[in-house]
Amino acid sequence: MPTFRTASVTGVLSERAGLQRVTVVVADGGPGDRAYALTDLVGPVSVGDRVVVNTTAVELGLGTGGWHVVHWNLSRTHWDHPGEDHVMKLRYTSLQCDVGTSELRHQDLLGDLRGTPVVATLVHSQVGVVAAVVKSFRPDLRVAYVMTDGACLPAALSDLVADLRSRSLLDTVVTAGHAFGGDLEAVTVASGLSLAVEVADADLVIVGMGPGVVGTGSRLGTTAIDAASALDVASALGGEPVLAVRASSGDKRERHLGISHHTRTVIELTHCRPWIARVPVEAMALRGVRLAETDVSAAVGVGELLDGLELPIKTMGRDHRGDPVFFEAAAGSALVALDRLADS
Repeated sequence: MPTFRTASVTGVLSERAGLQRVTVVVADGGPGDRAYALTDLVGPVSVGDRVVVNTTAVELGLGTGGWHVVHWNLSRTHWDHPGEDHVMKLRYTSLQCDVGTSELRHQDLLGDLRGTPVVATLVHSQVGVVAAVVKSFRPDLRVAYVMTDGACLPAALSDLVADLRSRSLLDTVVTAGHAFGGDLEAVTVASGLSLAVEVADADLVIVGMGPGVVGTGSRLGTTAIDAASALDVASALGGEPVLAVRASSGDKRERHLGISHHTRTVIELTHCRPWIARVPVEAMALRGVRLAETDVSAAVGVGELLDGLELPIKTMGRDHRGDPVFFEAAAGSALVALDRLADS
């Protein structure tokens, strides 16, 4: 269950739309703790403000979630940030918000992806690799990211998305389910994919959770497997489903070395037959997929590409030097998607 503490804001580390990162002194805690405020939900904070922070993640010693979260600013008496309609996200919590729902403004959605390639990712870092590779080959394409609610819910919290947007590698962000803060807000992944293609005019779509994948080490106990339903929905709506294979040459966990067990589980759970790239770590003895004949040799240069873009993407703390296969596999899925686009 959650834990809350009062704290004083002592400094502002960084700010961007929807997000402040600050330092706080927590009552009965250590000095200089880090916290973030989702300013669209609770408003901005200033040095000297007294705030209530959720300290659960820090007290559990979590990695990606290891920041306090500002729950309320005791220095103000109210906060008003009205949305555009009546549909709520974070429903039935104290932070439920009417963020605006794009389906109500675009009720003529056909639900036809018209052969658009849809790359489903298993971890958030793959989003950056796919977007960078696609844009390096085809800067003219419009690329959309549909962020699911399998992990982080606020799009504003993703440093990767902010970096991709600042480098013109992502054209549109759609937040689906309880995820929020995108250019377009979708109630479901299905409508999110449709909005990406029919409203945002995306030529290629990446779909997957934000930062903070949840994993238990078990076969089904991971949010990564929401990729299975995303692939099936993309296929049912007339898209070309492509699975970004999660593979590794640097992970110390045996279940993720070579082709990750998450990849295998997603394939087992899909009803469609997604396209996948050949991965240079083991024979691809995977049933229920379409193995692309795409020449993925260009994927070997993904490290140089990311360095040239000054795009510091890491997976579990490893960059492309520490885990080249992970990055090559993700880049391969981008090349497969580009080939499917050419064939459509």
